[in-house]
Amino acid sequence: MPSTTPPPRIHDSLVLEPRDVQFDWSSLPLHWIPDEPFATHTINVLHLLLPEGERWFVRVFSEALPMITDEQLREEVLGFIGQEAIHAEAHQEVLDHLLRQGLDPRPYIRQIGWLFHRVLGDKPGLSGRRRRENIIERVAFVAAIEHFTAFLGNWALNSPGLDRAQADPTMLDLLRWHGAEEVEHRSVAYDLLVHLDPGYLRRMRGMLVSGPLLVHLWVRGVRFLLAADPELRGRIRPTWRDAQIQARRGLLPDPRAMARSAARYFRPGYHPTQEGSSSQALGYLATSPAARAAATR
Repeated sequence: MPSTTPPPRIHDSLVLEPRDVQFDWSSLPLHWIPDEPFATHTINVLHLLLPEGERWFVRVFSEALPMITDEQLREEVLGFIGQEAIHAEAHQEVLDHLLRQGLDPRPYIRQIGWLFHRVLGDKPGLSGRRRRENIIERVAFVAAIEHFTAFLGNWALNSPGLDRAQADPTMLDLLRWHGAEEVEHRSVAYDLLVHLDPGYLRRMRGMLVSGPLLVHLWVRGVRFLLAADPELRGRIRPTWRDAQIQARRGLLPDPRAMARSAARYFRPGYHPTQEGSSSQALGYLATSPAARAAATR
């Protein structure tokens, strides 16, 4: 039976700073990776999922705050909440820009909103122990999803293929600023889960639910965007073979590498600090045009 002993705290000095970044999307082309609509829209799914998803993260962690008895962890959770709130707004601006370009994301967004508000939202009728269990269960889902966002953030920081393809620099800065912050705070959701429930089974259940759901939503999002693109008129249909080809070119994360990363989450001795590099993340945040501009305002 796997150990349920909480892992040692590895980052007691972590201080999370919400960076109030701003981006100018006025010149962003619809296909911001030139001549690569499939890769563009596969990454664009982030803009569909993250505004509602990260607002849900904020609500769940706000509900969990009164349950935290560790002051350092409480400060980390507050910093996490601040960063996630800004992430949601940054991606929302891209959605608004897509709408102005003739690609209407609202039908898909309504479905995502229903999922996070009705299916995964707070249950007002619960009280006492049942409410606590519901909050911890949702924290477990967030911890599993944060494993994937840290994987994607680490990929974004190490994706020279996007530079070679001459991807739009403003979008690259958004992806890498966001990715760097995901790597920076990659341990917070997991540490909160272990604080509230150190058991292995809850962690495993969180990944078994969240992992397949995330893949399903991503595939549906790619199909939706390619069908809704006013320039493509439904001419491109996504396939796993295309995803593998684009991954080999460095334009998309490798699905097999993502699956291997998800498998690591099930190891009894797993901790998120084993994924990605905090020094690399902070190094990018020190040079990001948007983050540097935010620091001077």
